[in-house]
Amino acid sequence: MSQGQHVTTDGPRLIRIENRQDIAEGLCANGIAVGSRVLVCVGGASGLGEEHAAALTGAFHDLVAPAVDAWSAVVVDGGTDAGVMRMIGRARASAGAGFPLIGVAAIGTVRLPDAPASDEDATPLEPNHTHVVLVPGTKWGDETPWLAAVAGVIAGDRPSVTVVVNGGTITLSDAEASLAAGRPVIVLAGSGRTADDIARARAGEQAGERARAIAASPLTSIVDAGDPRGIVEGIAAALAGDRRQ
Repeated sequence: MSQGQHVTTDGPRLIRIENRQDIAEGLCANGIAVGSRVLVCVGGASGLGEEHAAALTGAFHDLVAPAVDAWSAVVVDGGTDAGVMRMIGRARASAGAGFPLIGVAAIGTVRLPDAPASDEDATPLEPNHTHVVLVPGTKWGDETPWLAAVAGVIAGDRPSVTVVVNGGTITLSDAEASLAAGRPVIVLAGSGRTADDIARARAGEQAGERARAIAASPLTSIVDAGDPRGIVEGIAAALAGDRRQ
């Protein structure tokens, strides 16, 4: 694939971008409107309890997906068929939602349709995403600055927000990149691992240094993962503003 070129498959439209300055052109050439509210979702699913997993799945299906459609927003995540990305893709499909769902993935970490995997650890793409932006990289985490940049380009001067579900070390980097871009971060306490570490730090309990720094940011808020309406209300509050006003 050449710069910004797409390939049509039965799954998401694939967009290959090599340079940061070409993000806007590549997105627009593939039908992605710039200047839209953006919900960024980062994290994993390891250690996510069944109760919270069910609550989150229900929240995305019943509340978040319809709300994203109503806001005419775009959802950006990692695009692979795992964790929160799988949950969002399945929820969008089963809810019949129409919002653009855009993954951002380092090309050396994913398995592409009709192409041999470059690495035995490569992960399939989540099939219900509308687009996946393929960026340079051979290891997990290489996509982090690109994900933040793609979300920023799509949002432009419209509001955006990042939701942190569970996650590991890469999720810390994703949250840090969002905060560095001035993007509010909503952490779902009770969803496990990184999210809970940040929530503990906000409560004054023992936590890692990076989690403490994220928790200390005025852009960070904590919401109970078992409170679906609280999650939607937090996202809505973050997306309600408009920097153009």
